[in-house]
Amino acid sequence: MVKFLRRIWSRYSKLGKRRKKKQIWRRPTGRDNKMRERRRGYPAVVSIGYKKSKDARGKIEDKKQVVVNKIKDLERLNKNEIAIMGNVGKKKKIEIAKKAKDMKISIYNLNVEKFLKQNIKQKKENETK
Repeated sequence: MVKFLRRIWSRYSKLGKRRKKKQIWRRPTGRDNKMRERRRGYPAVVSIGYKKSKDARGKIEDKKQVVVNKIKDLERLNKNEIAIMGNVGKKKKIEIAKKAKDMKISIYNLNVEKFLKQNIKQKKENETK
């Protein structure tokens, strides 16, 4: 799959250098723009023919996405589904992460090990205060 990025986005922080949310597509315009002319050696321009197959669309690692907002959602996961952490608070997020670790389920947008380690460390610091 081709990731389409704006021309010279890597030059300026305002265009998305080290800012993933800002790395968005804008059509290359300009008289002498090599990318617009589709010259060899320049990044690809969005056009017909790059679309994924119908059954592969909207999937991550060939698995259907399931948003997890509570522990019950984790327990309902099938083999061909992948967990994505929903918009939940820290307390519930820790509970879900612990359950996922016990069930040996990886959550796509959360590094469970790192998250739990970080929060246990914070909890100990708060208790000593």
